[in-house]
Amino acid sequence: MSGKEGSGGFRKRKHDNFPHGQRREEKENVNLSSALMTSFKSFQLELDTRHDKYERLVKLSRDITIESKRTIFLLHRFTSAPNGEEVLNESEIKLDAVRRKIKQVAQELIGEDMYQFHRAISPGLQEYVEAVSFQYFIKTRSLISVEEINKQLIFTAEDREETTNTTSNSHDKQPHTWSLKVTPVDYLLGVADLTGELMRLCISSVGNGDIDTPFELSQFLRQIYDGFTFIGNTGPYEVSKKLYTLKQSLAKVENACYTLKVRGSEIPKHMLADVFSTKTELIDQEEGLS
Repeated sequence: MSGKEGSGGFRKRKHDNFPHGQRREEKENVNLSSALMTSFKSFQLELDTRHDKYERLVKLSRDITIESKRTIFLLHRFTSAPNGEEVLNESEIKLDAVRRKIKQVAQELIGEDMYQFHRAISPGLQEYVEAVSFQYFIKTRSLISVEEINKQLIFTAEDREETTNTTSNSHDKQPHTWSLKVTPVDYLLGVADLTGELMRLCISSVGNGDIDTPFELSQFLRQIYDGFTFIGNTGPYEVSKKLYTLKQSLAKVENACYTLKVRGSEIPKHMLADVFSTKTELIDQEEGLS
């Protein structure tokens, strides 16, 4: 056994040769007011502030996601509700509440680089794009643009704080503006998720006896799919992943249109929705096996 090893055969660490009291004295002798310690304290404060802001943004993003999903669930009642305008008005109220949450996100990002916190807010923005584009499609049968979405995310408020200026406008309210831009990637991912909701809208429309909506949705989804195929593998990785789900939604809608065109006269209208739901389950099982 070498001299560096103890009786148990384990190698001693270098600092074990120094008494604990001496190490405690060295810690007490550290100059906390030195330039180095001051710099590290400022780094610690900056990192803690950034982490706290990131967590607040994650919580806001969750709230935006939840409220957007509730709006989507509400909009699915449009085809079966006796008064569709009431559903649209209620959905607009819910989207206004979502925008108030997004306003809080914009206020948190004042003076910050949005892309440093993009991972925290991206899920909520994607869900908001899905909800607002779904509502827009029900109203206009077209796709909302990213520019129109960003126009809705410009917020104004009035600062009621007292100013120290002695001019005649010193007591006037000072307008403030906050804005948050949806990135092109978040917009594309939200539109890709929209296709799943349109597929569900197609099935529910057939169940309510609406035969024309599935054919409109088929043409609309085909245009979206063609647009995504132009991006292909050149776009972000998340977009290429959504392409497979988009293709599934398109196939289910086209299968519904095929059934309506070929066998629509054979199947009673109140049974069409059950036939489509059964066929979509078979398609899912076949794709899972392949």
